[in-house]
Amino acid sequence: MNERPLVLLTALDLEYQAVRQYLTGPRPHRHRAGTRFEVGRLGRSRVALGLVGKGNHPAAVLTERAIAEFDPFALLFVGVAGALWPDVRLGDVVVATHVYAYHGGTSEDDGLKARPRVWEAPHATDQLARELVRSRSWTSRLPEGAAVPEVVFGPIAAGEVVQDSAISAQARWVRQTYNDAVAIEMEAAGVAQAAHYNMSLPMVVIRGVSDRADGTKSTTDGRGWQPRAVANAAAFAVALAEALAQDPYLAKTEGTTMTDQVKNVASGHASVGVQAGQIHGNVTVGAPSRAALDWAAQLAELRERLAKARTAGEVDEGTFAAAADELAVVETSMEPPAEQSRALLALKKLRGLLMDVTELAARVTAIIAAIRGA
Repeated sequence: MNERPLVLLTALDLEYQAVRQYLTGPRPHRHRAGTRFEVGRLGRSRVALGLVGKGNHPAAVLTERAIAEFDPFALLFVGVAGALWPDVRLGDVVVATHVYAYHGGTSEDDGLKARPRVWEAPHATDQLARELVRSRSWTSRLPEGAAVPEVVFGPIAAGEVVQDSAISAQARWVRQTYNDAVAIEMEAAGVAQAAHYNMSLPMVVIRGVSDRADGTKSTTDGRGWQPRAVANAAAFAVALAEALAQDPYLAKTEGTTMTDQVKNVASGHASVGVQAGQIHGNVTVGAPSRAALDWAAQLAELRERLAKARTAGEVDEGTFAAAADELAVVETSMEPPAEQSRALLALKKLRGLLMDVTELAARVTAIIAAIRGA
């Protein structure tokens, strides 16, 4: 199980509500710039849900904001799209193998020349999505009595206008230049760009087909295809989100960087073993230096990590407030003249409060051991 959260984003309120119904205990999370998210759970997995609005530009900005705020291990973008080919039926679910930003080009005397931008789905997430389709386990999340849609894997074209014609200049441009695109929409390119700029964060676009992008949109919308398509896309996205969170390969390798660090601390008669294939950077073996036992620095680091845990939804507000109080007691107790026993008692209480967050509890344990060994 991945300890980092997963981010789910939508463009429309209808899409947002379709995903939100699957969340357990959603609670508001306000970004300092005013963006509202909700943080909840899908099974044992932590999820942050956000609304980006229409268009690639706001989608890129708010996707970047969500990634910076929650540091997710993966990101899913869920919503509706228009089909570009007759064999893609209303209600089908499209999983993007590629995202095309189709509005790039240069206008010359002899016509418009394409300057394609494309982002490809990560191989591991694509394979997991296909496995989910083969197992058909995701269909249990469909509304009762709903027909089981096909799941189509193929490129999605993302632009800045609503396409509702099969013969317009734009429609001909897309068909000629991005001939293998199976669906068209307005946000995926912005989301893909933001994910790419964040160390190629794994990102999946999942769209339910609500119209045919051929001039019949008002008719299909009037027949209720948009909520049906949204429900299908949300069911598949939620199933994929849970599978991503449980996948050991993605949990251990996707989203890591060359600067990730592993720290093992042993105290008393404990020992630490290390097994590694490749090591990048320095390796230090031995007792920590005196500088490493700087209480103020360790406590400051713990306080910072605690704040991030609250932001990510790992720690609720009540626990955060109680933990902050105990940290204040520790910091006061470590000032001259030091009251070591009072500090240790506060740290033990703090460890009990943070027992559900393994990393934080381990940090507290290391500080306790360092104080006792000083």
